[in-house]
Amino acid sequence: MEPLSWGEIAAQILMQFTPVWIALAVTLSLSAMFKRRLGLYGKLYDSSIGLIGFTLVMFWVFTAIFAPMIIPHDPLTAVSGMKNALPGSALPDHIGGHYLLGGDNLARDVFSRMVMGAREVLKIAPAATLFAFMVGISLGLPAGYFGGILDTVLSFIANLVLSFPVILLFYLLVTPEIVASGIPTYLAAVLFLFPILFLVVLWNARYFTQPMQRNIYVGLTLVIGLWLYAGLAFDADPLGLISMPPNVLIVFVSVVFVNAPTVFRIVRGIVLDIKTRDYVAAGQTRGEGPWYIMLWEILPNARGPLIVDFCLRIGYTTILLGTLGFFGLGVSPESPDWGSTINEGRRLLAIYPHPALPPAIALMSLVLGLNLLADGLREESLKD
Repeated sequence: MEPLSWGEIAAQILMQFTPVWIALAVTLSLSAMFKRRLGLYGKLYDSSIGLIGFTLVMFWVFTAIFAPMIIPHDPLTAVSGMKNALPGSALPDHIGGHYLLGGDNLARDVFSRMVMGAREVLKIAPAATLFAFMVGISLGLPAGYFGGILDTVLSFIANLVLSFPVILLFYLLVTPEIVASGIPTYLAAVLFLFPILFLVVLWNARYFTQPMQRNIYVGLTLVIGLWLYAGLAFDADPLGLISMPPNVLIVFVSVVFVNAPTVFRIVRGIVLDIKTRDYVAAGQTRGEGPWYIMLWEILPNARGPLIVDFCLRIGYTTILLGTLGFFGLGVSPESPDWGSTINEGRRLLAIYPHPALPPAIALMSLVLGLNLLADGLREESLKD
């Protein structure tokens, strides 16, 4: 079998991404048709920058979803004779096919590892950022609203965490000695409680005058939340359905712990501004409770800046995950995540640049898409 030319490589790569192109076309066309009914998301289609960013982000989201259909080869399987193979190199006849972007220093397919790397990144970054937001919102709302000693203590703790360099703090949290001490598990036990507490308080504040409906929502939240909590934090799911590998748990907790103080400060600052508005005073005059005002009056009016920061923070988290993978911290050695792949490829960068460039470009394009998406959302939210 003959090697592929650069034109044939490009054509084959485009064909491999066929499920992604179809999903993108359906998503963008349907969203454009009904954009006037889709709120802030629909308004994104009026911003060229936001639309470009959204398209880049969704490209990688769909790539992660359809990764098993896209990859031509197993990303963990080495093929004899394909070490540092050039892009388009033909595999032995008994296997067939080509390494579209070449082979790495362990004779694995670079293209397949780049595609699967999207799944590795996107299964951690958005979820960890969401957990960090739940922690930051849960603490930032009462700190900004009540003030006093509560605000002083929480702000001091947040500033204490933020005083450490981020990379150094990550490095400390994922080192074997810290892991062996059980600190990441203890952090997970605390941090993973915040989403449950947030939802319980949310339903109780909203449906306090409707006990039946409140009890249903609170009961479902506790049952489902504690089930997920047991599986994710302690790998103790009685049904054996929910679990998180120890290395992923360490990275996940580290991301939440590092990002939560920054979210706390943003939420606290927004609350300090919004709580002086007339509609907050009107809610207090009506006799609404403080948690109702915080969760159902202040928080919805802070959604614009928080959504923008959420998109930006996913980008920061993606870079941090790539940095951890680059240093070989918190991930398994054979992981196809982009940071690990870049680290493996950089060792022979002057001779064989092709193993390191695809994951680096993928990481850059995802972060660029998230930044452009945040800019578009900021632009449209300011028009409200």
